[in-house]
Amino acid sequence: MAQVRTMRADARRNHERLLKVAVEAFAAHGEGASLDDIAKRAGVGSGTLYRHFPTRRALLEAAYVDRIASIAARAGELGERLPPGEALVEWLNELGAGMIQIRGLRALLGSAVGGGGTAGDGTDCCDPLMRAVARLVGAAQEAGALRGDVEPVDVLRLAHGVATASELAGGEGAYLRRYLELVMTGLRV
Repeated sequence: MAQVRTMRADARRNHERLLKVAVEAFAAHGEGASLDDIAKRAGVGSGTLYRHFPTRRALLEAAYVDRIASIAARAGELGERLPPGEALVEWLNELGAGMIQIRGLRALLGSAVGGGGTAGDGTDCCDPLMRAVARLVGAAQEAGALRGDVEPVDVLRLAHGVATASELAGGEGAYLRRYLELVMTGLRV
């Protein structure tokens, strides 16, 4: 049985400060924010940062885990309130807006779905999004609102592209809903 180590109080404070500063830095500078600057602003050395978060991705994941869970939870809320096809479109719109507003989220989702469809294997911080879209896609397919050959990972990859295109076109996602509707037209039965 694996032994669970509790963090010393000072290590826990360092961890929390690093996360707080990282969220601010990623919001201001995107996923490419300087890790050395994050450590300095948190009042710790780079070694402390890397002990807590061995990679940039680990820090990004920790910084956004709550937001990812919140976006994923919205799928259930929308699924209960709207018809399946509409719930999927509305959730994808919210996900796209999140990728534009939460700098770094798009990079996490892109790497999660960029592989050969292995997202959802339980090892990625974006797995809650994968499970959420799988539920919405399945419900939309059962309702006849979405083609049967559409895979959940396809939808997340397309949402990633739509968010990117929308940001390029309008900066703040002004075209997000339009581009999403164009993509969904191709995915409907």
